[in-house]
This record gives sequence, structure tokens and C-alpha cells, in this order.
Amino acid sequence: MTDRVTVALGQLRPRLGDVSANLEQHLAWIEQAKTNHAALIVFPELGLTGYQVQDLTLDVARTTKHPDIQRLVAASQDIDVVFSFVEESEQHLFYITAIYARRGQIAAKHRKVYLPTYGMFDEGRYFACGEEFRTVPTDFGRSGLMICEDAWHVSSPYLLALGGADLICVPASGPARSVAEQDRFGSHVFWRDLLQVYARLFGTYFIFVNRTGFEDGVNFFGGSGVISPEGEWLVEAPELTETLCYAELDLSVIRRARYITPILRDEKKHLVLRELERLLEHRERRDAE
Repeated sequence: MTDRVTVALGQLRPRLGDVSANLEQHLAWIEQAKTNHAALIVFPELGLTGYQVQDLTLDVARTTKHPDIQRLVAASQDIDVVFSFVEESEQHLFYITAIYARRGQIAAKHRKVYLPTYGMFDEGRYFACGEEFRTVPTDFGRSGLMICEDAWHVSSPYLLALGGADLICVPASGPARSVAEQDRFGSHVFWRDLLQVYARLFGTYFIFVNRTGFEDGVNFFGGSGVISPEGEWLVEAPELTETLCYAELDLSVIRRARYITPILRDEKKHLVLRELERLLEHRERRDAE
């Protein structure tokens, strides 16, 4: 396993409902990332379809065997690729899905677990939710996936960290909301603070790739970046701008961070399991009364 790896962040502006155009942009940026010797490229949540698909869901949904998806998977022969789309299952359920493709194969598939259905969000109306968080071995350690709202639930990175994740990819479609410090959007500031805490707690690299552009009056802020296990933002893409940027990861930093702050070493997993079972049992008794 190499100690240093270059990753590419594809902060793109998808065209709503235009899978063909979005696919071609993915493929073009994959080739560009390969030219710049990146070992991994990560694209945003629903980068193949656009976010506000709503009544377009039936038109843009793809099975993992669809030629569009297989073209992207095949493009991972010489570079690992993380991309996201509306997946249709064999039972005709629809998911917000991220694929980790490597060596021309689907190495991992993550279906978004937490579907925001509040405020401006209406995901629960159109999509089914996933039910697991798993990690996958790569040439640069174990990697994990979580999609946008998944990251707002601390159990998501916790489970991936316990599963051995050295690197966690977070494809997102985060909207720009309110202006906060240093002229950043408030939603951007929240994401920066949240991922810094996770990175330090778990001694894990985070690759956050958020889309940009407008859809149906919603503005997506971009602001993608890479956070080191020591909580440092190694690179940060500008807000509101479509861009392909790069960061170099020093994997030896994981070793040092976990030695200095051994949170994972000291985690009491059996206690957590026992307490969760107790809380669930208490809730079931209360609901039965």
C-alpha cells in the first residue's frame, strides 16, 4: 500500500435530467484526473441526474447493469471512481446510490440511509432508504461511503470508522443557506465544522464533494474539500464554481493521528450495543403501554 495518493474532487454542475450529458462530463473528468495521476476521483450526490429529479425519477433511474452505469464502472480500470445516481432495484424501488468502482468492477454500493423530508427536502416521497454502512478494501486502505444527510447522523461515520475506514467519501448536494462568517454560506460553515470534528475523532480522511449550480431556484454551494485525520482542510474548492481540483493524501498521517488520539482504540463497542438494545427494549415497552 502506497503512503501517498492523489485524489480528484469533481465539483460539477449537473444538468437536471440529462443523464447523457452528465455521463460525458464524468468520463471527461475521469480522463483528466488520470492525466494528473489521481488514484481516485469522487463526484457529488446524484451527479448523473441532478438533485431535484422528483417526477423525473422514472426517466433518470438506472439499474447497476444499465449501459450508462457500466460505462462509468469500466472507466475505473486505472483509477478508482465514486459516482452517484438514482438506482432502480429489481423490485422497482428507487434509491439515491453511490458506487465505488475500481479495476472495472463495482467494489461497493451505498444506498443513502437518511432521506431528509423536511423544509425544502422531499426525498422520502420519491426514494427508499438504504440499511447499511460498509467499507471496502482499496490500494490505499479501507474506504467508506456516506451520502450527504447520512453525515448529519453521527452513527454513520462511527460505523464506518469501526468498520476500519481510513478514508470516507461524502458525495453531497448541499444547498446554500444564509451568509455566515467570512462571507461563507451558513450551510458551508456547518459542513466544515462537522467534518473537521469527525476527522479528528476517528483519525480518518474525509473527501467531501458537493455539487454547485442552480436547480428549480435552489443554489448549491460547492465548497468541496479534503480533511486530514488531524482536522486540517488540505484543499478546499471555491463556492459556487464548477471545478476539478486535487489533493495529495499522506496516509502515514492516519497512523500518527490514531496514536496521539486513540479514540477508536478505546471505543467500548459492546457497551454501545448493550445500551442500544436496552433503549430499544424500553421504547418497545413504552409503545406497547
